[in-house]
Amino acid sequence: MNAISALLRPRSIAVIGASADAGKMTGRPVSYLQKYGFGGEIWPVNPRAESIAGLACFPDVAALPGAPDAAIVLLGPERAEGAVRELSRRGCQAAIVLASGYGEANEEGARRQQALKEAAGTMRLLGPNTIGLVNLTDRIMLSATGALEVGNLPAGRISVVSQSGGILGSLLSRAADRGIGFAKLVSTGNEADLDSGDLIEHLVEDDATDVIAVYMEGLRRPDVFQRAARRAAELGKPIVVYKVGRSDSGARAATSHTGALAGADRVYDALFRQNGVIRAETFTDLLDIPAALAAGRRMAGDRAAILTSTGGAGTLLADNCGLAGIEMPVPDAPTTERLATLLNEDQASIGRNPVDVTLAGLRPDLFRGAITALLESPSYDAVVVVIGSSALATPDIVAGAILDCQAGSEKPILAYVSPHAPHLVRLLNGKGIPAFATPESCASVLRALRSRKLPPAPAPTRPDPTLLSSLPAGNLNEAESKALFARFGVPVTREETAADAQAAGAAAQRLGGELVLKVLSRAIAHKSDIGGVRVGLTPEEVPAACTSMLEALRAAGAAEPEGFLVQERVRGGVEMILGFHRDPQLGPVILLGAGGVAAELFQDTALRLLPISRADAESMVDELKAARLLRGWRGAPEADIPALVDAVMAFATMAGAAGERLLEAEINPLFVLPAGQGVRAADGLVVLGRA
Repeated sequence: MNAISALLRPRSIAVIGASADAGKMTGRPVSYLQKYGFGGEIWPVNPRAESIAGLACFPDVAALPGAPDAAIVLLGPERAEGAVRELSRRGCQAAIVLASGYGEANEEGARRQQALKEAAGTMRLLGPNTIGLVNLTDRIMLSATGALEVGNLPAGRISVVSQSGGILGSLLSRAADRGIGFAKLVSTGNEADLDSGDLIEHLVEDDATDVIAVYMEGLRRPDVFQRAARRAAELGKPIVVYKVGRSDSGARAATSHTGALAGADRVYDALFRQNGVIRAETFTDLLDIPAALAAGRRMAGDRAAILTSTGGAGTLLADNCGLAGIEMPVPDAPTTERLATLLNEDQASIGRNPVDVTLAGLRPDLFRGAITALLESPSYDAVVVVIGSSALATPDIVAGAILDCQAGSEKPILAYVSPHAPHLVRLLNGKGIPAFATPESCASVLRALRSRKLPPAPAPTRPDPTLLSSLPAGNLNEAESKALFARFGVPVTREETAADAQAAGAAAQRLGGELVLKVLSRAIAHKSDIGGVRVGLTPEEVPAACTSMLEALRAAGAAEPEGFLVQERVRGGVEMILGFHRDPQLGPVILLGAGGVAAELFQDTALRLLPISRADAESMVDELKAARLLRGWRGAPEADIPALVDAVMAFATMAGAAGERLLEAEINPLFVLPAGQGVRAADGLVVLGRA
């Protein structure tokens, strides 16, 4: 038995600092272990008591009859460290420390937390600042949460990992009220040792767990989470995450547009998307979505039918489903005919979605027949039954009809309980029918039930330590940046560097045609902001433009440039931005979006964490509003999307090869030319750290 198994399913438990008063927080764990029927050994430790709740009490850890599999420490910070050290010496496999006043408090608390971790030695530690864990599968309560006072908590197939102890108690009580059962619930607290990734990775392999719900504040080890999520997808066990901290108000200042656009929360979105994780948009979703997923049914597509006996509620639900991207097609002709015959109505009135059976009344045979007809229809991937006030008097008839129909189909069937009827929601959930009290919940659940096939994880690019060895730390100038991009296959504009106005004029004559003149400087990241870019010049105009550009830069107080860049002017393409950003929590990120001077204004972007696959790059294009421009908008020619995807992959390979020294990189604009003509990087920026 490994340490996490010993923590979740111990055969012997030491309760350090146990109180004989079950009304106190320190008296709860022993009381709950007995109340819920723990069958193993319980060893209370309290030097001032001979027995607690009929159990022999021990004065200290050394006096225990053996090494406990797990322990829960109910002492304050000033005494917890000593208890943890004694447990580790005794051979305890894992301990839970409930006390606060550690890393979440201040610097002194952080030092105290490190000392606690060192005291644990090889023993694993959950917490501190945690409410503990609840194992309803095996009836093991290693927690002091008052939510366990409820009693009669049903076991289920959903496990919860929460970085907040209060949220664990909230979910436990809310689920009990809704008739939803859990398998295991763990609060990781400050994560001095065991973190959410460790617990998720363990629960993915738990035979009693089919769905994992996660309340997340952040990730200490994103690689462990990604590995666990990939394994969960492989086993068909969905992970649903509610991530707090959506505001980007604390985002660091960035040199590139990419850094400003790649907000921390959006990077978490990318992490979840790439690893098949479902993001709960609301706290209610964190319970609703896992409850529906635990039923084990998935939608093959995006189409749903609504069967209602109350018109207004059906319309309300249909509206929310539409906003969630769920299609609501009318019944196909055979299904319409079948429903019309069953309900004795004309096809014109019944051939709609929602299908309204108000006039037929709540007759069990008709209700069953209508549900069955919609489930058997090839036009629908799921059915939602709206339960109106008329069902309150005969709830068993409604539940029975849905259950009978559910048994004959593999499609999801949900219930939306329109009146305020918690008892009916509880009844339906208890019988295995996902039931919800709001139309928004139904819509969110339907969106989450859509089948997802996760492509294999791409292999990372091995960093090349020699790639950047000759380049200085800080900003590279445009020519240096684009040379790096071109080395990996990103097409760049035809261009030449020039040390002065005379050399720029000569370069202009060689290039010919319509030209762009830019100041070349490592110190100026956004050249156009201070007059460092001139567009649409003839070769003859370039020398004078160099002189006026230098005057403008000096007037603006800008640093003396290294020279000039003379390049061809690109026309006729869609301007995109392609960037790289190193997120401080999650690591390297690739960004693709609508580019040009208004990139930050429109914020039409898609993100992925490295490494990425070609499928990732293609889906990034699909996510953008600008995809409509790329595919030809109002008669414009279709852009070279395959070449854009090639450029994204080449840029990502460059970022992977560059390794930790690469802090930011950006191409803006990247011109995507008409189909067959490729792409051109017209500007570039690279920011490097020290070797």
